Amino acid sequence: MRTVHSLKELRTILRGYRQQGKTIGLVPTMGNLHEGHISLVRKAAEASDIVVTSIFVNPMQFGANEDLDTYPRTLVEDQEKLAAAGNTLVFAPGVEEIYPEGLANQTKVVVPEVSEGHCGASRPGHFEGVATVVNMLFNMVQPDIAVFGEKDFQQLAVIRKLARDLMIPVEVIGAPTVREDDGLAKSSRNGYLSEQERGIAPVVFRTLRHTADQLAQGRTDYSILEQEARDALSEAGLRPDYFNIVNSLTLKPASKDDRELTLLVAAFLGTTRLIDNLSITR
Repeated sequence: MRTVHSLKELRTILRGYRQQGKTIGLVPTMGNLHEGHISLVRKAAEASDIVVTSIFVNPMQFGANEDLDTYPRTLVEDQEKLAAAGNTLVFAPGVEEIYPEGLANQTKVVVPEVSEGHCGASRPGHFEGVATVVNMLFNMVQPDIAVFGEKDFQQLAVIRKLARDLMIPVEVIGAPTVREDDGLAKSSRNGYLSEQERGIAPVVFRTLRHTADQLAQGRTDYSILEQEARDALSEAGLRPDYFNIVNSLTLKPASKDDRELTLLVAAFLGTTRLIDNLSITR
């Protein structure tokens, strides 16, 4: 496995693979990798000959008071995990390689509708940053397939629309959320949790499952169910950001006729923001 830091070197290596007729898969990450990320790499390896994992802590997708400066940079450990998972190439550029003219002068990509509401409402500019850097990675790597986790459900919807609307010839694949034994979705930010907070955190997934059970039993009073879920999270010691029941395709508030539903949740536990989701078919 090789690691490169420059676009020039990346393109030179990938040109060689393409000349050999190899298909290329991309797994974009911000590093600090866990088993969830590794599952994306394995899925990409099943669907392509060459797997490129990018590691880039993207400043454009962080808000003013978020954890850009403290987000863990663990390149050596990440390289070891990726090598064991069968990754081919690591692309780990610096900020100046991606944004040579600075963030203020960077062309930005805006994906309307699906990026609005939910995390888009709570983190203004976040999905603009995600869409911009993913579009750049698609152009730099020119992958045949790209794999993203379903844990970031809204992000996956944004990227699918981005690729579709801009006619980027890449197949965007969603991979199931990887969970701890107690149901907590694996996340790089789980490391911020104290021991006490870690014991509380699984209530997020339990609340999703309880609400999904209520929906499966035929309840359609969505606003009441959402409030019940927020109350359950609050009682457990979290600060709910949102708990929304939406149409799985549009991410708009669900109607009583919708059959494909997704429950989206974000909540703070201490200073750590946890997100999760659960999709059901009625």
